[in-house]
Amino acid sequence: MPTIEFPTAIVDLQYPLENFRKALSGKGPVRIVAMGSSSTAGLGNVVAYPPRLELYLRKHYKDDDPRRDIRIEVLNRGKGGEDAPQEVARFDGDIFADNPSLVLWQVGTNVVFRKEQFDFDEVVEKIVEGLELLRGHPTMDIILIDPQYVTAMLFDDNAELSEKMVSAIRSAAQSAKVNLFQRWALMRHWHVYDNASFEQLLAPDDELKLHQSDWSTMQVARALRSAILKATGVTQRCPCLI
Repeated sequence: MPTIEFPTAIVDLQYPLENFRKALSGKGPVRIVAMGSSSTAGLGNVVAYPPRLELYLRKHYKDDDPRRDIRIEVLNRGKGGEDAPQEVARFDGDIFADNPSLVLWQVGTNVVFRKEQFDFDEVVEKIVEGLELLRGHPTMDIILIDPQYVTAMLFDDNAELSEKMVSAIRSAAQSAKVNLFQRWALMRHWHVYDNASFEQLLAPDDELKLHQSDWSTMQVARALRSAILKATGVTQRCPCLI
């Protein structure tokens, strides 16, 4: 596998995770909810990013932090085939009911991949609406996650639509003043500058050419872990990985 980088200009979050940091000092589990579609839910032959992130954060707070009693819970609320309209409708039961200190919302993939089923403008409106709802809960931090850079998102006119979606997500995050984890830019960097092939980025035997491989999912989870720790005030060594 290629040696890859986590460029700070891509990975670093814009805003500190104050609510997550406060939860680390409290009692009981520190809860994160991961909302999204199939790349959040995971595939049978690929371990999804939420359980990986839970493992990496638990390991950090067990081995690298003196507060050994911290227990991280990452609740996976991914459902394949959905995008913002269906996900926002699940916020009450799948996010707010669990009162997390951090919400990760992966969005925008299916409006491109299943464009015949979704209206682009409606999805963008629902992203804006969803961010407003999330921001209405002052004890939650928010990280928006944009689409994966994979072959299916680049077929024919999908490339232009993908870039349009990534731009719309960035604008929504900026307007709402919430953090954006730039998965699209990060995976593109690996492909263009670190020579990671699409065969390495894609799950084996995925005829859709849509889902990330176990390897690239692991790298995204590690990059996200690094971003979360840094935004919580943790100084780390260079997170470049092989």
